[in-house]
Amino acid sequence: MLVLIRAIIVIIYTILVCVGGCIYCLFSPRNPKHVMTFSHMFGRLSKVFGIKMIERLPAKSKKHTPSIYIANHQNNYDMVTISNGVQPNTVTVGKKSLLMIPFFGFLYWITGNILIDRTNRSKAHNTISQVADQIKKHQISVWMFPEGTRSRGRGLLPFKTGAFHAAIAAGVPIVPVCASNIHDKIKLNRWNNGYVIVEMLEPIDTSKYTREQVRELAEYCHRLMDEKIKELNKEVEEMEKENK
Repeated sequence: MLVLIRAIIVIIYTILVCVGGCIYCLFSPRNPKHVMTFSHMFGRLSKVFGIKMIERLPAKSKKHTPSIYIANHQNNYDMVTISNGVQPNTVTVGKKSLLMIPFFGFLYWITGNILIDRTNRSKAHNTISQVADQIKKHQISVWMFPEGTRSRGRGLLPFKTGAFHAAIAAGVPIVPVCASNIHDKIKLNRWNNGYVIVEMLEPIDTSKYTREQVRELAEYCHRLMDEKIKELNKEVEEMEKENK
């Protein structure tokens, strides 16, 4: 019964947000400010799934510093957990096939996100150059998942270098965003699905790195995030033991 109730709520909520969002965005299409708005709206579904969110994010500031945010990508529940970390004037990079998802696909595009064709390497490479150009031209930030795919319980996967090439080319910092483990954690027939911590780390200056050092930068960020995620997982375990 609980599974059915949750499914009905999620379906109705998603359709309302997507349809209403598409209409709303028609008045200012492809405006980066929409991405955070709707990311956080989907983030509210964490309560429906019985997840207690702990968000360690910077205080809201009127001043925006263009950056590239990199986050760990676990599974489809990222849409209601780590999406809460999306910052103002930030767009995300997603695969072109997202357009095929009913309702959501058009919303993803019209809010201003960047779509890439992963089946075409030359186009994907050009997109990275376009990302750097858009950051410099429009003073926006970009959110990317450097693993390139969902990890599904395999730990933090090796990073692809696209996000780091773009950061060096645009001359902007890398900001890691880490979420504690959600693999096999969320059971739809269980009221309480425990805690998830999302924490944003300090910006990493990329000005000292060259294009030839992009792999070094990627590996440094990977080590930093891997250590932090393990810390968050341990913290969540301790919190859940105390609350049993």
